[in-house]
Amino acid sequence: MKNFPKNFWWGAATSGPQSEGRFNKKHANVFDYHYEIEPEKFHNQVGPDTASNFYNSYKEDIHMMRSIGMNSLRTSIQWSRLIDDLETNTVNQDAVDFYNNVIDTMIAEGMTPVMNLHHFDLPVELYDKYGGWESKKVVDLYVGFAQKCFELFGDRVKFWATHNEPMVVVEGEYLFQFHYPNIVDGKKAVQVAYNLNLASAKAIQAFRKLNIKDAQIGTILNLTPTYAASDAPEDQEAARIAELWNNKMFLEPAVYGHFPAELEELLTQDKVLWETTDAEKEILKNNTVDFLGVNFYHPNRVKAPDVAPNSVGEWMPDRYYDAYDMPGRRVNLDRGWEIYPKALYDIAVNIKENYKNIPWYVSENGMGVSNEDRFKNAEGMIEDDYRIDFVQEHLEWLHKGIEEGSNCFGYHMWTPIDCWSWLNSYKNRYGFISNNIHTQIKTVKKSGYWFKEVAKQNGLDD
Repeated sequence: MKNFPKNFWWGAATSGPQSEGRFNKKHANVFDYHYEIEPEKFHNQVGPDTASNFYNSYKEDIHMMRSIGMNSLRTSIQWSRLIDDLETNTVNQDAVDFYNNVIDTMIAEGMTPVMNLHHFDLPVELYDKYGGWESKKVVDLYVGFAQKCFELFGDRVKFWATHNEPMVVVEGEYLFQFHYPNIVDGKKAVQVAYNLNLASAKAIQAFRKLNIKDAQIGTILNLTPTYAASDAPEDQEAARIAELWNNKMFLEPAVYGHFPAELEELLTQDKVLWETTDAEKEILKNNTVDFLGVNFYHPNRVKAPDVAPNSVGEWMPDRYYDAYDMPGRRVNLDRGWEIYPKALYDIAVNIKENYKNIPWYVSENGMGVSNEDRFKNAEGMIEDDYRIDFVQEHLEWLHKGIEEGSNCFGYHMWTPIDCWSWLNSYKNRYGFISNNIHTQIKTVKKSGYWFKEVAKQNGLDD
């Protein structure tokens, strides 16, 4: 038996915008708005209106999660739901009641609530008025929202996260056009990356001032390890820069309170460095995280770029590296992502050796598969053995990292119940529990029953 540490988190992660639906929400976030103006961009034109109906069915849903062994759940508090007046941070009482009920239900079921404050869901009014995360005014409005969350729910929520995958905001909104407003602007992207780091540090500062008993705050990063295509110096250099941009730009400030000097040098040389102040540098320095959440799905393989980085044209970070498709790789063909479980071990070792062996947990891992009804058995259960194999392999490599001293305290699957996935809507399903989005009838998959046994014995059978 491969045993995991005592009190290990066995759970899953979702988010407010992907599970709750738009019910009873005063403000639209950027995705609500994007669906209003371009529904055709979303798979089968399915938007966030109902999502998984968590706003109405949270009691039954949480009970179902507990029934498959989950002892913890991460979700997020929607800024666009909780706050009434976005300028003054007054709260909406219906939203306060909803989140109180969700938190109380989790605790009553014996589950640890983990609350995240920003999951790609900026209120669209703040984009229209200020340019969203391009603006330090929005950073401060976010901190006001975060403070309200700590004050309202901090007596019961003891684990907080400032952002989920902030890099996705940078890339989706400002570089690669997969999140509204779909801008391509490298200089703005760099400033947004800085502002998201600053927002995290300022929210941590506000959290610490409240001195909440037995509570911790961290951030959740998609730490996709970078693997060079070869040992050739040019491939290694491409990997070094990809690692600086994709991982270290958020990881170093979170753990060490400053940006990597090599990254600042590169961005200065390219004339795209962010605007900062000495006072902000102090805030970053003094407000680092208590723990890390790490999202991992697939490795990031890169090679030297086909076009020289000093070619003429708009600045983009990926002028320094190209994606590399390794021959013979294993792939989840539905999603197009490489399956490489050993990366979880590499992450564990990296955090241990280079990031103070800070406490961390796997905050997302999973596989999206489309048309899962093809795997239904006669009783109507989805037999998702591919998902069981995927999670088992990742847990085996994670266990090896823990055995070698990495300070990992949990594993959360993405996601408990099939949820709405941005532009992909419900195309790829990730849950332990399936959801018929037309009837909102939810059914445990084979993987859910398997996970229950793993959680019960706090380990894997050899």
